[in-house]
Amino acid sequence: MPLAVLGAGDKAVVRRVGGNPETRNHLADLGFVNDAELSVIQSQGGNLIVNIKDSRLALTKEMASRIMVE
Repeated sequence: MPLAVLGAGDKAVVRRVGGNPETRNHLADLGFVNDAELSVIQSQGGNLIVNIKDSRLALTKEMASRIMVE
């Protein structure tokens, strides 16, 4: 399922990152790699603040929809 559908307090594991190579590389640099664990701190209209690899990151709904989690 896409990361964008998760709500505050949900935890997940990254399974796949989509998009063009530039987008995938950018997200990988931020820590969104296969098997990375994350938790959603805040969700508002699909836009998220997530905690991943000891960092807090804000993602737009568009970017979050490219990250598949389990």
